[in-house]
Amino acid sequence: MKNLKELCRENIWNLAPYSSARNEYAGHEAHVFLDANENPYNAPFNRYPDPLQRNVKEALSKVKGIPPENIFLGNGSDEAIDLPYRIFCRPGKDNVVAIEPTYGMYKVCADINDIEYRPVLLDKEFQITADKLLAACDENTKLIWICSPNNPSGNLIRRDTIEEVLKKFQGIVIIDEAYSDFSGESPMRKELGQHPNLIVLNTMSKAWGCAAIRLGMAFASQDIIGLFNKVKYPYNVNQLTQEQALEALKEPFRVEKWIKIILLERGKMIVAIKELPICERVYPTDANFFLARMTDAQSVYDYLVCQGIIVRNRTRVRLCGNCLRITIGTKTENQELLAALRKYAEIHKRPSC
Repeated sequence: MKNLKELCRENIWNLAPYSSARNEYAGHEAHVFLDANENPYNAPFNRYPDPLQRNVKEALSKVKGIPPENIFLGNGSDEAIDLPYRIFCRPGKDNVVAIEPTYGMYKVCADINDIEYRPVLLDKEFQITADKLLAACDENTKLIWICSPNNPSGNLIRRDTIEEVLKKFQGIVIIDEAYSDFSGESPMRKELGQHPNLIVLNTMSKAWGCAAIRLGMAFASQDIIGLFNKVKYPYNVNQLTQEQALEALKEPFRVEKWIKIILLERGKMIVAIKELPICERVYPTDANFFLARMTDAQSVYDYLVCQGIIVRNRTRVRLCGNCLRITIGTKTENQELLAALRKYAEIHKRPSC
């Protein structure tokens, strides 16, 4: 890869970050806080939270197997997606490359930051070659986005493709592993030491069942994490989120149990959906959802909405015509969905009057 200073926007490299009150006395014990103009009453909510979320990172490090200094925590994965644009991409000049279809926030953040977004279409099996991705790059390409397992397709992008991109691309490669806990493949975060240009995203929203607390994470080299911490807002993760994350991280075995149940239900759901005459194909998945091609996705979607059941209609997304993305719910929720789909299939089997 290019030198990190060369990749970084000059103003960001030279930026003097805001110095928060809670950082300046780091390394010393304190019990009287008269430095941040806080109200002395209404503890503990009167105090600003730890700006670097040290306790959460320590707990997360034990679960993820990554040193705390290689972890960034943000306000959902959205913050971790936005920051690379602000750090590495010059508005109106640089561009990024991404697989297509994929998670929509990569493009939204590109548009917000005035960065050209270059989507590269996957094949019919939702795979791609490294050569095809690299062919879309030029001297102003700073980032390549790869979501694996991908959303909305659910499949892993081939590891050899990712490895080749990491070796040949001169910029930053970002692998979004939001759904990696549902996959049997070793996560890319374990290969940080081999790839200085690698950023791996993960989240508490999926396997950990904590979407409401809005806690995303990025794993990268210490130098890249340092840039993230320089640019982020001082207190980007609130105290309530930090406390809830610490509680959740105390019970990783509970999460493993959830994952096993979800994967078991996923297998049952895929078999059942495939048997329906209104389903043409269920695509392979390594996530907690699957993509199903229907005979008439819009009609099925509208019917389910009327039954109070919400799935995601992806029919307007490239390569996803007539496809519904279905998340695995509880056993009861899954059975309710199947019952509704079977009823829909029965209704539409009857000849019209």
